[in-house]
Amino acid sequence: MSGRDELLAKLKNLMNSEIKEVVDRRIKEFENADDKFGEMCFCILTANSSAEMGIKIQENLHDEFCNSSKDELRERLKGHGYRFPNRAEYICHNRKYTDIDKILNSFSDEQRAREWLAKNVKGFGYKEASHFMRNIGYKNLAIIDRHILRVMEKHGLIDGIPKSLNKERYLSIEKKLEEMACKLDITLSELDLYMWYMETGKILK
Repeated sequence: MSGRDELLAKLKNLMNSEIKEVVDRRIKEFENADDKFGEMCFCILTANSSAEMGIKIQENLHDEFCNSSKDELRERLKGHGYRFPNRAEYICHNRKYTDIDKILNSFSDEQRAREWLAKNVKGFGYKEASHFMRNIGYKNLAIIDRHILRVMEKHGLIDGIPKSLNKERYLSIEKKLEEMACKLDITLSELDLYMWYMETGKILK
């Protein structure tokens, strides 16, 4: 059995386990996300950090994302042990996108919307833009983070974990994940949660 087939078999087993209920519930939560700007800030904060840290800050500083000054927010991030407090500047800069829902709805497809986010939202690249869109209910974009890359490397889908991902490399890896999702008849959003669980034993966001 090839590494790819082995991975597909493992994923099918997860899809037939109690984990499916957790994944389905999380997908519903994404579809019903009402604080889009809060999710944008969460995805900025998790880059090169962790989902757990991002969740902690989102829960504690939720109102301050829109209301605190840059300096106040920086100090609050420091107070929570966050390693990149200067990202307060990113959050404040991006307050002009509090109507992000309207902006995204103006695009004809998810790829074009992601392209706009990666170019215009401070602190976003393709991964962060994909993460944000998944967390507010979009389903057909891959979040290629270190956990997903490790799973792919272990099963021979990629030769090694790249130090960085340019657009061309990102889209090439995303294509491999699209093919897997198609084989399993699930969305990329669902595939991400299953693969993340395989690597971490957790389903977060």
